[in-house]
Amino acid sequence: MSLPPATRPACVFALQLIFAALLLASGTSVQAQHSPAAPEAATGHRDKQLVRGARHMVAAANAYAAEAGRNILRRGGSAIDAAIAVQLVLNLVEPQSSGIGGGAFIVHFDASGKTLATYDGRETAPAAATPDRFLKGGRPMRFGEAVGSGLSVGVPGVLAVMEMAHRQHGRLRWADMFEPAIKLATDGFIVSQRLNLLLVEQGVAAFSQGAQRYFFDARGIPWPAGHRLANPEFARTLQTIAADGAHAFYAGPIGAEVVRAIGEAPGPKGDLALADLAGYRAKERPAVCTTYRRRQVCGMGPPSSGGIAVGQTLALLEPFDLGRGSRGGMPAHSLHIIAEAEKLAFADRDRYVADNDITLVPSGLLDPAYLDGRRPLIHAFTSAPKAVAGTPPGLQKVAYGEDETYEASGTSHISIVDGAGNAVAMTTSIETGFGSRLWAAGFLLNNQLTDFSFRPRAADGRPIANRVEPGKRPRSSMSPTLVLDERGDVEAVLGAPGGSRIILYVLKTIIALVDWRLDAQAAAALDNFGSRGSTFDFEFTPASATDVLAQPWAIRSPLWHALKIKPYGHVAAFDAQTSGVHVIVRKPDATLEGGADPRREGIVLAD
Repeated sequence: MSLPPATRPACVFALQLIFAALLLASGTSVQAQHSPAAPEAATGHRDKQLVRGARHMVAAANAYAAEAGRNILRRGGSAIDAAIAVQLVLNLVEPQSSGIGGGAFIVHFDASGKTLATYDGRETAPAAATPDRFLKGGRPMRFGEAVGSGLSVGVPGVLAVMEMAHRQHGRLRWADMFEPAIKLATDGFIVSQRLNLLLVEQGVAAFSQGAQRYFFDARGIPWPAGHRLANPEFARTLQTIAADGAHAFYAGPIGAEVVRAIGEAPGPKGDLALADLAGYRAKERPAVCTTYRRRQVCGMGPPSSGGIAVGQTLALLEPFDLGRGSRGGMPAHSLHIIAEAEKLAFADRDRYVADNDITLVPSGLLDPAYLDGRRPLIHAFTSAPKAVAGTPPGLQKVAYGEDETYEASGTSHISIVDGAGNAVAMTTSIETGFGSRLWAAGFLLNNQLTDFSFRPRAADGRPIANRVEPGKRPRSSMSPTLVLDERGDVEAVLGAPGGSRIILYVLKTIIALVDWRLDAQAAAALDNFGSRGSTFDFEFTPASATDVLAQPWAIRSPLWHALKIKPYGHVAAFDAQTSGVHVIVRKPDATLEGGADPRREGIVLAD
């Protein structure tokens, strides 16, 4: 369901008012979110069907990108080869979410040795960055002011991390993966409805001049859905990197363009220098794995908080029977227990997780004995108003203050399984939708440094773990995840965009697959829910509000879920949760099933 841009806000607001009135009449508590629910606005709901494959599969956020990945697999390319091709095309056709001006995390499974590797391509702060970077007169500057300034741009890591992973796991030549994006950038692609609506929402004034000329016509009107849009500047950039490697991005004319764009940005001046680009390094890091229902659930470690938060939640849930669920019948007691476990995980995440190279993260956050001690804080029939961080093993003498980070990631996720059984879960981002809105050499630059806490110290004077420091990588919630079965083979490949709610979306999908035994598509489409520490968040859409008006008793409606958890004392909050889950499930007979989130324009392709 998609509404015309002019009528959508008024219609949604009216439905929200009616929805809230129904909830209040029912005696259910309602609380608004303190920040926008999703970094990218909702642009409609598209029902999708489960996809099956026998050889290989790609799940990605746009049909052009998924097709590029499948063609690479058909040519004998590996899962990493396909992921590179997908990412480069996504930069062109889904520029609001990811690209070579941003960062990424990659989790890779090598089927031949049943080994895992994770790769960190997170952006870094410039060498000149100081903890008061986002303070103005001693107070945090407005988020919007920080986003559009040169201060927000971190050193991009996407190309470096893709090149690192390709050297270890690639089959085709580096240049081969650039061919689909170069051709599309030269010949043009068809602008999607989602891209058009998001540009309408942003407005021309939000962008730098180069981006304005590319995304909008001479009257300042965004190109309509169906318009063929070429990007010859981006094609030239890709041709250079295809020929000379990622080094061509981090040095020479492309790097100079990046620095120039940052220097010319409005507002507070950035300080990213050519030396920062030249000094960037992607890193291979140990995977973070947790046992859940006889499976291993593996993801990224710091600076991502995803692997730890997902792992903590699942470990806390392990002894609980979460029942059998379905799209319309998520058990109330299970919803309560899941939310309480998530609260505990987020309390530790917010207090302790940061870039472990600079701010030491406690080593025992996943220690079984520590989590056994935390589990009694989950009360069977009572919701905790607020969870408090624990005292994990390995905690350093420095006592960190309460976190104040605001996170809103414009992000995309790629799931791939190739013909040899190798798998890639890659989550990639430029942070807020359209990033910093700064344009360089045919692509947008990230605003990932706003993922740091704007305040370096908490109100009590203690340092905040995720504060700005030179060369540091901001904490992320990106959670590319692989689920391995009892034999050590891949069972599921998944991840999602969505800011700090990425963790909730990944958890929902894993529980739907493992506990509630939904197929890949049903798990991706399942109503979003969970808690990041205070409210119990439910998904709200115009369609769900209409369902409430027509049948408020219907078990599919958010109102019904809110009423179910009311006796536990939760405070319900409702908003649009535009997740973009992409999941591939490998069945016992080695066939593949894939699902794409109906909330975005993603697709699954297979052979």
